[in-house]
Amino acid sequence: MAETVNEFTLPNGEHCRRELLRYRWFADLPADAIEHLVSCARLRNLSDGQCLHRKGDPGDGLYGVLSGGIKVSSSSADGREAVLTILEPGSWFGEISLFDNQPRTHDGWAQGATQLLMIPRAGFQQLLKQHPELYAHFVQLLCWHIRLSFSVIEDTAFLPLEGRLAKRLLMLAEGYGRTEARGTRLQLHVSQEMLGLMLQASRQSINKHLKEWERAGVVSLHYGSLTIHQHDTLEQIAQSH
Repeated sequence: MAETVNEFTLPNGEHCRRELLRYRWFADLPADAIEHLVSCARLRNLSDGQCLHRKGDPGDGLYGVLSGGIKVSSSSADGREAVLTILEPGSWFGEISLFDNQPRTHDGWAQGATQLLMIPRAGFQQLLKQHPELYAHFVQLLCWHIRLSFSVIEDTAFLPLEGRLAKRLLMLAEGYGRTEARGTRLQLHVSQEMLGLMLQASRQSINKHLKEWERAGVVSLHYGSLTIHQHDTLEQIAQSH
């Protein structure tokens, strides 16, 4: 039985090492740095809809999504929700609070059964103290998130809903997609309503475009998932506006 550390468990070292090495971003680290991360890593399992952290919480570590997903969102005083993105397996997050020592910028919620790998703040800081040359490596992750945020702002300003939806589905396909004979089947952890929140549109507007694409043979809609049959068409829609 795994040892419990607060709400976290200690992972099998070999399993942890294998998971880290799956991602080039970590595989490029020096061998002793990887072993340091393996020694301090923790696992956390969340059920669908469970809160990982809230906006304003202290940053406790660097997180990686092993399975499931994390919805990154904020809520207004009157209960309205704005969804920034869904972090799919392979995504790492939480570095902002580790670098500036400020609270979490958004809420984090599990989408489906979710397993996370966490590098605690103390272990992360000790790693950088021992290997200050790795600052540039981790700043790359921060810059990637900044570029993603600018891209979302730009898309919202310049792309019509059809283009934003096509682009977001292609992003989800890259992260969540499972190849099948008839296309790439997306086991969506997000509802049409949540897609609307992500794209600042109503569920009805999202459904309208998806139904049009289904009639054209671009996608097929299923309960809780969809199949993309024509990637090229979605790419053309995303780039043509």
